Amino acid sequence: MDWQKIDHLIELALAEDLPAGDVTTEAIILEETMARAAFQAKQDGVLAGIEVAARVFYRLDPRIEFIKKLEDGQEFKAGQFLAEVRGPAASLLKGERTALNFLQRLSGVASLTRLFVEAIRGTRARILDTRKTTPGWRLLEKYAVRMGGGTNHRMSLSDMMLIKDNHLRAAGGIAPALKKAREYLRTRNLSGLKIEVEATSLAEVREALENGADWIMLDNMTLEEIRAAVKLVSGRLPLEASGRVSLEKVRDLALTGVDYISVGSLTHSFRSADISLEFL
Repeated sequence: MDWQKIDHLIELALAEDLPAGDVTTEAIILEETMARAAFQAKQDGVLAGIEVAARVFYRLDPRIEFIKKLEDGQEFKAGQFLAEVRGPAASLLKGERTALNFLQRLSGVASLTRLFVEAIRGTRARILDTRKTTPGWRLLEKYAVRMGGGTNHRMSLSDMMLIKDNHLRAAGGIAPALKKAREYLRTRNLSGLKIEVEATSLAEVREALENGADWIMLDNMTLEEIRAAVKLVSGRLPLEASGRVSLEKVRDLALTGVDYISVGSLTHSFRSADISLEFL
């Protein structure tokens, strides 16, 4: 984790929530009042973001003690305590919502990811995330995917080439697009970058294979078409199934023999985990 970037995000969140202080807490809570509080799960799930929540409080008040009961990636049950915080009551109250926002959302991503990972257990496929992330939160949301057992695809447009439908229309097709991509990498000494090509038919899979793609995304293809693509490629390069993947159909996709299944909903349609901070 790049904690410098995460701390900056925490600072932005605290500035958003405390632009001129916490008028309620400052009005009614004495500065010397000390308290204990616990993060408690209200549902089953997978933990992610516990260290981020801790850093929220540390940046507010270094006197706060944060005691983790679980680590990221571990499963929790409804009613379970995830962490305890001790220190000035005013500081606990000021950091409560910001810490919960991080913890609830990241645990929501991890929990949804775990459901997809469990749904394909026993197959060769792996669950991939996408770049469909909350602006500014990509590093954290992709971390949460890993905590749920998923695999990160490219973090940014700089990490890997992915030639999609609009690229293909503008470039004139798969063959010319791949030729231009290879030339670009060669002239810029970037030969280590992989080139993935989106295909929507078996003919496009064949064209991508014949023109040197490193990876092929099978976009919105039927199960029958995907099985045919797996047979055609025969393990020569990775195949990724993509397009409106749901929990209900993800196992059927995995059983076709693809290497990866990308799931945009992991980071754009997750439901925040139900976690509260209760004073003890």
